[in-house]
Amino acid sequence: MRAIEIASPGGPESLRLVQRPTPRPGKGEVLVKVAAAGVNRPDVLQRKGFYPPPPGASDIPGLEIAGTVVSTGQGSTHMIGQRVCALVAGGGYADYCVAPTGTCLPVPEVLRLTEAAAMPETLFTVWINLFERGFASDGDTVLVHGGTSGIGTMAIKLGMLFGLDVIVTCGSDEKCAAAIALGASYAINYRTADFVDAVKRWTDDRGVAVVLDMVGGDYVARNLQCLSDDGRHVSIAFQRGPIAEVQIVELMRRRLTLTGSTLRSRNLDFKAMVRDEIAQTVWPYVEGNRLKPVMDQQFPLEQAAAAHERMEAGDHIGKIVLSTGL
Repeated sequence: MRAIEIASPGGPESLRLVQRPTPRPGKGEVLVKVAAAGVNRPDVLQRKGFYPPPPGASDIPGLEIAGTVVSTGQGSTHMIGQRVCALVAGGGYADYCVAPTGTCLPVPEVLRLTEAAAMPETLFTVWINLFERGFASDGDTVLVHGGTSGIGTMAIKLGMLFGLDVIVTCGSDEKCAAAIALGASYAINYRTADFVDAVKRWTDDRGVAVVLDMVGGDYVARNLQCLSDDGRHVSIAFQRGPIAEVQIVELMRRRLTLTGSTLRSRNLDFKAMVRDEIAQTVWPYVEGNRLKPVMDQQFPLEQAAAAHERMEAGDHIGKIVLSTGL
């Protein structure tokens, strides 16, 4: 099969198209003929050498796929020919990929496979961190950085479905307008405005219930200023660095919660549990054509380097995907 491998840690040019043996599904796994694979920032970090795959995972990048089941391992309940999308620990940038049955979701007819490939990573991430760790609930106001990223657009879409007022930050007026058009309640251009002051004005100084942060560094202390009493700060990345300085007395006085998580390294039992929650709570909206990912651009598999260049340029709105043409 064709696959994209990382020749050596470095820039997008280190991604190269190669031939690899087609993998075989093991117990509790299915082999998927990949129609499309989502491109995510963790893929970029892996390419640079900063985010190695967990033990036992494929070294081929790609954390989410959609396609057709062509082979099943022992104990799999999926049928050959079934359309699925799946969260995987690696191996997505290829013609075929092995996926655990516990992280597969059926793709309804209302969803194109390219759209389905853009959902698992962001959907799992937002569900776990905004709703489970952040305890966001109907009527809450939340702040999400990177409002037009894959994560940000999924947070806006889910927020609309579950009764949240979603405030986002973006890097341009054009992106702010796009976020509002997608359903954000308020969008702040962080290049021209102080987001802390803007959040306080928008909320009449009440603050937000949850901050979903992918920036880290000096943003953490500023995020805490945006929180209401008993607010929750959830970290999912640290683009401005892994070190943050916070005032412990503020955490105590205002009863704030500072938490975060990563997804790729979590065990399969946890991921399967989240998949079951999503299947029950969120997937009916997908089947009813009420939840779709925001799509940016589609690239052929052999143009993975161009897809990474677009992601790193920061001009995308929504998800970037690779298509195999299969």
